[in-house]
Amino acid sequence: MKASPADQRLLLDIAALDDRYDRAKRTKENPPQAARVRELVEQRTAENRVLAERVGERDALRNELTKIDSDVDLATTRRERDAKRLEQATDLATIKALEQELASLARRLDGLETAQLELMEKIEPAETAVAEQEATVRTTIEEGQRLSAEGKEGVISAAREMEEAARDRAAVASGVPDALLAMYERLRARGAGASLFTRGVCGGCHMTLAQSDLAAVRTLAEDEVATCPECGGILVRTDESGLGDAGDGHDQGTGTVSFS
Repeated sequence: MKASPADQRLLLDIAALDDRYDRAKRTKENPPQAARVRELVEQRTAENRVLAERVGERDALRNELTKIDSDVDLATTRRERDAKRLEQATDLATIKALEQELASLARRLDGLETAQLELMEKIEPAETAVAEQEATVRTTIEEGQRLSAEGKEGVISAAREMEEAARDRAAVASGVPDALLAMYERLRARGAGASLFTRGVCGGCHMTLAQSDLAAVRTLAEDEVATCPECGGILVRTDESGLGDAGDGHDQGTGTVSFS
């Protein structure tokens, strides 16, 4: 295929815009924050499970303490009532029964108060464990919210980048001959496209052309479209392509000293 060097160079601009569009599309479809956000969702689920266990343990202790507090109140009320009855009693049998009841209530209250203290000692670290786990969950949620917000901003930015790249590409492509553009599109669909040919190296697959392939490219006229024998992509040639005179590739002008 024939195409002017200027038209061929326009393919580099189109290729750059296509790469820009593709990068933005990948970012839009899979923001860099997405993987970490998924990890944080799983992490939060596990942390909430631990939190629920700790809250359950703390609440069980609280409920037990509430029951004991109620028992203490009942026993205290009975002791106060029996103490008043004892003050007013005159019958020896009644006095003896009340004294026994008061002694039993005293033992009962001692046991309940001991249980109260033991539970209070357990509740304090349980409360601390719940607070620590709540802080852990909160930290995870905050990180997730921050990354989600960043991801949404990135998606919006990527969508805008895609629009700009598509618009700029259309503007450049309008100046490229249809046949050349169709060739580029066909090659790009296969993963090649067009790239700068620099010092004998294809900018697409980064392969250095063999001397025989380089010689074949060298024989082409400037308006002949060259393709890479490795990847099939269009080789856009410039003065930096290393396509000077055939031979060993070194300048042979006056003043050059060669050692054999």
